[in-house]
Amino acid sequence: MNNILRLKGTLHHGNGSAPGPAHLPAHTKATTDEILQKKQQLFSVLKFWQTRQINIDPLVEVHYRTVVAKSNRIKKLLSYPNHLASTSIVGATFEGPKEKPNHVITYCVPLTAIESTITDLQRCVDTLNEYGNEITDTELSEITKNGLSTSASRFGLSKSSFAQIICDVHAIGRFGVKNEAPENNRSSLVTIYDTKKETVQLLNELGLDIIDANLLDKTTINLRPDQYDILRTKAPYLIAMSLQDITEFKFEKSTNGQRSTLEISEPHNEPIIGVIDTCFDKTVYFKDWVEYHDELNLEFDEDQRDYRHGTEVSSIIVDGPRLNPELDDGCGRFRVRHFAVATADKNSSFTIFKSIQGIVAQNQDIKVWNLSLGSIYEAPTNFISPEAALLDELQNRYDVVFVVAGTNKLLGDDPNRPKRIGSPADSINSIVVNSSSSLNEPASYTREGPVLQFFRKPDISCFGGDNSDGMAVYSPDGITTTAGTSFAAPWIARKMAFLIQTMGLSREIAKALLIDSASAWGSVNTNSTKLGYGIVPRKIQDILKTPSNEIRFVIEDTAKTFETSNYRIPVPITDDKYQYTARATLCYFPKCSRQQGVDYTDTELDFHFGRVKQNGVDSLDQNVQGDPGANVYEGSARKLYRKWDNVKHLGDVEKSRFIPRKVLGQPYWGFKIRSTTRSDTQEKRDLRFGIVVTLKEMKGRNRIREFIQRCELQPEPWIVNEIDMNTGIELYQQSEAEIDFDDNGDETGDTD
Repeated sequence: MNNILRLKGTLHHGNGSAPGPAHLPAHTKATTDEILQKKQQLFSVLKFWQTRQINIDPLVEVHYRTVVAKSNRIKKLLSYPNHLASTSIVGATFEGPKEKPNHVITYCVPLTAIESTITDLQRCVDTLNEYGNEITDTELSEITKNGLSTSASRFGLSKSSFAQIICDVHAIGRFGVKNEAPENNRSSLVTIYDTKKETVQLLNELGLDIIDANLLDKTTINLRPDQYDILRTKAPYLIAMSLQDITEFKFEKSTNGQRSTLEISEPHNEPIIGVIDTCFDKTVYFKDWVEYHDELNLEFDEDQRDYRHGTEVSSIIVDGPRLNPELDDGCGRFRVRHFAVATADKNSSFTIFKSIQGIVAQNQDIKVWNLSLGSIYEAPTNFISPEAALLDELQNRYDVVFVVAGTNKLLGDDPNRPKRIGSPADSINSIVVNSSSSLNEPASYTREGPVLQFFRKPDISCFGGDNSDGMAVYSPDGITTTAGTSFAAPWIARKMAFLIQTMGLSREIAKALLIDSASAWGSVNTNSTKLGYGIVPRKIQDILKTPSNEIRFVIEDTAKTFETSNYRIPVPITDDKYQYTARATLCYFPKCSRQQGVDYTDTELDFHFGRVKQNGVDSLDQNVQGDPGANVYEGSARKLYRKWDNVKHLGDVEKSRFIPRKVLGQPYWGFKIRSTTRSDTQEKRDLRFGIVVTLKEMKGRNRIREFIQRCELQPEPWIVNEIDMNTGIELYQQSEAEIDFDDNGDETGDTD
């Protein structure tokens, strides 16, 4: 077995080139009729807002023709002095058929921006009339190169403004205003568009009688049914998204248990995992391993059912391998800091996640959190739930990771009908875990992704028990048998805590290692909506070590500029060819914006990895985004290259016969990462990333020592360190040893 290698070297950072002039797609044209139609639509929008009594900047919906890239969104239309149109985006959703959706993007702009846009559209019509009322892509390119004719330039538009308006109009289907919102007869978590006006003040002006305590964040508020009805009647255009506030949990059933006489040693310096769940029974045999915090403060007699689920989840984290010897992961035991935030009955999402905000902020020493609570309702399709968005925000802010159960089907659900995962398993930054059976198939109760019709959820899967083979847990009644995603997630939380706290790896590398090991070399995963990238190996050793014919290495750094790259990874060569199959995984934790709807992640890291060629990298997934002459549409980029996803996995599927790869120019492999953000004015922010690469020698030879030597002999040498599991455990124990000072000031260490 080979250890994983950590490579540290010089990564090169560079800025991108400025975009060229606006241009129409090939073989298309623009006409005055199109422009006049958009002008009339925008005039109707203007009249609508001029009659509103509410004191906010207008909200304008732009219905694009397709899923539109950032570079093809409107730039000149709806812009105003010192503000590009992109800076006014407050929401985005999809409409149309699932197979071919289109963007609907909402802008919040002053009335003067609408008025000036109407004026610009008329100028564009007058200018276009000088060219026979229509213009082709070729003719527009000539104008951007040589300028407008003398007669056309008299209407006050520059050649660049004229070209940009033409392209803006071509991208748009129509302008409009949202005029309806769904009914809801229960308390709701409602998110309104960010109009730059304080939410409480705005809603009180509409007669809702709101106080600050009702806010989950600056634009999400908890409303009673009567308050929501007032809002949707008076101002439906304000409602960006809404969900019922009732989170009803249907916890997994377990067999009747018997109290046992199990004993356990005293805890010492084992890593701590945070558990946010129902209550914990302080009489169980492993109680000393759990630091319990009751956040519920119930004013009535507690139901004994409230203690079952939380106690069972913590039992796996503390002592899962002893309860299930066949599932022993080699990670040992973990201490738990357990927070009770929910009961076995109906709960308020607003209350639960208000508690979670404070819990994570006040316990920043915990890096891995297990959350095995999930809604029985399906996650929304066009926006992220407020619960999931909060988890994403906390992970971005506090450098932590949540391991979240993928939620289960109910007994009454149609077993033949797919059911989407429930909140908060739609969290993008979290590691969402589904259950597999003992046959390595999706469990019978498995729900599925994707999230926002795009993001791959769940991320990974793990054995969680099924009808034929349950999982042993410890409940207030003793050892019982159960099954569910609630009990798959803790096994992944254990592995993440081991990788981060014991082995000292970053969360980015730890997550990438789990995904890389789950994907393996098998055939294409036909169950990706249920299993994610695959089933994680049970043994931690199978994640931290590789067979002797494999080389696995990790690289981590920070994307500081447009491009981060290194083109000198010296993969061993035989007869001028690479005798390797390869796979690579990139993970990062971006800032997210729920207000942006389907355009949820703020930063995209475009990942290319493969052999170095004359002008860059021949990526394993044939990624040509950004290459000279390449024209990749947004829909294709999302589907083929996972554009805007925070996990990029690319690689070979093992075949019975694999042809060695040729050397392309220089004898190296390399990678490049291109960083882009949603907003043109968004503050640049360093974003950490982790890369895991696995190479498999086709003829079964062990060439890891040759690879290490070649890395160290480069002109810009790589510093290579082996990640040894035994050494990591020893270093952790030494670093966590308690040090006592005797009367003479001498130090004595206790590492037991």
